[in-house]
Amino acid sequence: MHVSFALFADAANLSQEGKLNVLGVFDALQVATLPAIHPRAHLVVHLKGTAIDIGEHTVTFRWLSPSGQELWNSSGDLNVGAPPPGVTEMDLPLIAQLDLPMDAGGSYTMAIAIDGEHTADVKIQVRSAAQMTANGGLVS
Repeated sequence: MHVSFALFADAANLSQEGKLNVLGVFDALQVATLPAIHPRAHLVVHLKGTAIDIGEHTVTFRWLSPSGQELWNSSGDLNVGAPPPGVTEMDLPLIAQLDLPMDAGGSYTMAIAIDGEHTADVKIQVRSAAQMTANGGLVS
């Protein structure tokens, strides 16, 4: 099993037909002051699997500050069922609704692991209004 893509969005869901809908993809946040919390971000992780992935797996998320400090972590079980006959590759979308704590400006990382093996990072650049003013209002 591997991560096809992972991203943060304002909203995400699965349609009745199983289609993944994603709205408002972002990789940067501007906040008035720090520390802050960005409420209800959606972490979308699109996994691809095959018949060898049938069974139980553990998915772990770790939210890391710019200094590398772990601000929180969470893990859960993923049970992959057998694909229909003739299907060789399965789409396994995961959507997690999260509050993202931010204690300083800089690059934050959501580290994703499957069965204890690091598989992907999703990065977000965080800037405060004070940082924007100090840089003359320019975003780099």
